[in-house]
Amino acid sequence: MRSPRGFTLIEVMVALAIVAITLGAGLRVAGTLTDNAQRLGDVSVAQWCADNQLTGLKLAGQYPNVGDGSFTCDELGLTYTGKLTVRPTPNPNFRRVDAQIYDPNGQPLVTISTVLGRN
Repeated sequence: MRSPRGFTLIEVMVALAIVAITLGAGLRVAGTLTDNAQRLGDVSVAQWCADNQLTGLKLAGQYPNVGDGSFTCDELGLTYTGKLTVRPTPNPNFRRVDAQIYDPNGQPLVTISTVLGRN
């Protein structure tokens, strides 16, 4: 009577299939993490741009006129486009200002709002 001396071909194929599926799932997760890290970086830089625009309005000391405007922002070697929206509030001494930043595809990345008053 002979004792078994190794794995059968089917056992080896099953083991290889399990390893292949595990590696494929790992690569997919790594790709997703990389995409999320890139998105987080883009949103952070877009927030800096929006904050800079709103801070510039505050430092200018001028009461903003109601309307829409566009601007560009250069941060970390990238250029972002943005839209500045000024709207009236129920109190005529204050204006709501929204700064929205877009990615190169035109999709909004971040919107930051503030209220500016008369000086």
